[in-house]
Amino acid sequence: MSAYAKPVEVLIDELGRLPGIGPKSAQRIAFHLLKADRVDAQRLADAVVELKEKVAFCETCFNVAEGSECTICADARRDQSVLCVVEEPKDIAALEKTGAFNGRYHVLLGAINPLEGIGPEQIKMRELALRVAQDDITEVIICTNPNLEGETTAAFIANKILAPFEVKVTRLASGLPVGGDLEYADELTLGRALEGRQSL
Repeated sequence: MSAYAKPVEVLIDELGRLPGIGPKSAQRIAFHLLKADRVDAQRLADAVVELKEKVAFCETCFNVAEGSECTICADARRDQSVLCVVEEPKDIAALEKTGAFNGRYHVLLGAINPLEGIGPEQIKMRELALRVAQDDITEVIICTNPNLEGETTAAFIANKILAPFEVKVTRLASGLPVGGDLEYADELTLGRALEGRQSL
């Protein structure tokens, strides 16, 4: 028999299904909402409902969009010839903050991860190949995460998806953070920093 009322139990279970939310965090959030003003709780509920009703994935690049096309795909001033491939829509937000990229994006909505049953068919690989085949793209920048899944995905894109096309394929450089010490860097980061060295 549970120590909590059924609605509390259900909310804890639902919150626990969210990524990054463990059982303790789910319990804390549930009790925070229980103590919160009804207006605050309703505002959160309304935001979730509005998100599901009004926001979907862009039909072109799979970024988040309020219509069929996201604001980046709809912007005619963006460079149509350069495509930046990322894992998730949140990666676009990070890249856009730099102000250093003016091309288009392609969101895979994941990365290859055989342990979780995610292969190339489960992410937007076929759509990437179609875009490169149909659009006048001269360069594809692969900006997947620098972890095992991201590296596997990047290699698959370069060697399998883009190999048939005459397109320049580049990988986002990675290395030492500004203000970091060499002694604290791992071997992979140091190796990448050496490979990506530039002339001064």
